[in-house]
Amino acid sequence: MRATQRGRSGLFGRRRLKVGDTVTLADNPATEPLPGYEDAKPVVFASIFPVETTDFPLLRKALEKLHLSDSSFQYQSETSKALGFGFRLGFMGILHIEIVKERLEREFNLSLIATSPNVVYHVKFTPRKSHSQELAALPEAPDDPGYKIIDNPANFPPYGDIIDIKEPVIHITIVTPVEFMDGVMTLLKEKRGTFMSMDHLSNQRVIIKYEMPMGEMVIDFYNKLKSVSKGYASFDYEVAGFRSSNVVLMEILLHGTPVDALSTVVHKDKAQTIGRALCAKLKELIGRQQFEVAVQAAINGKVIARETIPAYRKDVIAKCYGGDITRKRKLLEKQKEGKKRMKSIGSLNIPQEAFVAMLKIDEE
Repeated sequence: MRATQRGRSGLFGRRRLKVGDTVTLADNPATEPLPGYEDAKPVVFASIFPVETTDFPLLRKALEKLHLSDSSFQYQSETSKALGFGFRLGFMGILHIEIVKERLEREFNLSLIATSPNVVYHVKFTPRKSHSQELAALPEAPDDPGYKIIDNPANFPPYGDIIDIKEPVIHITIVTPVEFMDGVMTLLKEKRGTFMSMDHLSNQRVIIKYEMPMGEMVIDFYNKLKSVSKGYASFDYEVAGFRSSNVVLMEILLHGTPVDALSTVVHKDKAQTIGRALCAKLKELIGRQQFEVAVQAAINGKVIARETIPAYRKDVIAKCYGGDITRKRKLLEKQKEGKKRMKSIGSLNIPQEAFVAMLKIDEE
């Protein structure tokens, strides 16, 4: 095509051409791309799955179309044992997750499940032949030689092989009225923040700067900040690199089976508190089944929290109005054996709300 002409190039679609690419002539190609553009680097990751597994092809087409107008998010297909086929998406922030999910549901008429957001980690571990192909194929961290980039807790190596974990940190700037300064600084301390500076803009307003792990911001920081400041505080942040931290992978086991979509990375000092709260929330969301279900949180192969969901129980001795106690015991033992057999072969139905339970454990 020449200048002022229109036509179909065949380059668009299937992510072959994106915003910022340099289009040049085939017979006289450019030696280097035009300057001034860099690919967007996602900082927050989440997985999106269709409620109906048959909608997976529709979700793929929807993401391809949406990516033409919003190239700032990245996506790739993934498989979850609990949720089936879906996509792993990288976003520019928490608000970006909500916007993309809302557009997919409204513009393409899809019902979706979004897992709890998490950040990317740099992990150094001992390579072994027993590791999966996905673990061996993880990309290298460009600024940390010997570290691998992991954006999904399900891809973490076995805890015995991990040497060091680095988490992303941010420099966060908060503008708040002076009367809420103490509450805001207390919140930042709870989020493992490190004080940097504080300046008074006027007699009524103050600007506070902290260094804080990004993982502490992506869960419930915004809601808590608005709560302690009665909605008057505002904040901005910028990524400041990676720091070694004592974080661990917390696995959630339902009915004795790890659920990869519920796994999360937490600081070791907060692991037990978060594990107990998450197990209690999952017990409430999953509800009673026909058999007893154990909800467990484990780190490094050790269970740190547990809740038990009791089974539905029929009153089998209601027809026994009297007589020997051995008859009642026999009926109860028979029921117990049936529940035990059902527990060994039964399947557990997990509601959609359970996969975003991490976002709700501090709301109540």
